[in-house]
Amino acid sequence: MCKDCGCSITDSERNSHGHSHSHGEETHSHDHGSSHEHQDAHQHLHDNPQLNDPKTISIITKILDKNDQEAHHNREHFNSHNVLCINLMSSPGSGKTALLEHLADVVDFKFGVVEGDLETSRDADRLKAKGIPAHQIQTGSACHLDAFMVHKALHHMDLENLDVCFVENVGNLVCPASYDVGSHLNIVLVSIPEGEDKIAKYPVMFRQADLILFTKVDLLPYFEYDIEQEKADARKIKPNVDIIEVSTKDEESLKKVAQWIKFKMEMR
Repeated sequence: MCKDCGCSITDSERNSHGHSHSHGEETHSHDHGSSHEHQDAHQHLHDNPQLNDPKTISIITKILDKNDQEAHHNREHFNSHNVLCINLMSSPGSGKTALLEHLADVVDFKFGVVEGDLETSRDADRLKAKGIPAHQIQTGSACHLDAFMVHKALHHMDLENLDVCFVENVGNLVCPASYDVGSHLNIVLVSIPEGEDKIAKYPVMFRQADLILFTKVDLLPYFEYDIEQEKADARKIKPNVDIIEVSTKDEESLKKVAQWIKFKMEMR
């Protein structure tokens, strides 16, 4: 939780009371891991000395619960259109947008992107220049996307003509892990130039990962980076996590990512 930046209570969450949905689709029962994904977030409220008073815990718990309800609605909306939603999370500069740009050249499915940044539409503009449908969310001071922001963005996405919708979250290895946005899968990127120890330092983020991408691996010869140790650290946190090494300069590595996504699409 972010006491200082205020992202625990975003505008969409403050205004969520009385929120109505205009999609009009039938509600279906859907059992997703959002509850267990956010148990840690609820539990850690009690471990933070700045946020451990009962009133604050109660407020933030309600916010997370309400976010989970909206995330469930988003997921049902994706399901009704047979769209797989993938949440991309990482620190800034790890290569999320570059990955999507280059994936467009190797995939045989149609995808769009809900793009999150504090300011500017630069990343969405980059994607649109590649012919990728994209909608920019500018969060202002909030250092993560939440389910309400994504819900609004979906009104601008033509899901009927998509197979996959990526949510490119705000660059941050902390807060996005606590907020379910309605995705089916989470991909977490960690780049070689970030240096060793990111996985060990930010275990909550990597515990949410269905796939970890080690990006910019073409730079391994120029950095002291023990990638095998980092993989071992990842599997200590989540033993069954999938891991792929990728470089935007290596088309075969990009095809492995595309194949992983296609497999998940077929397994739905």
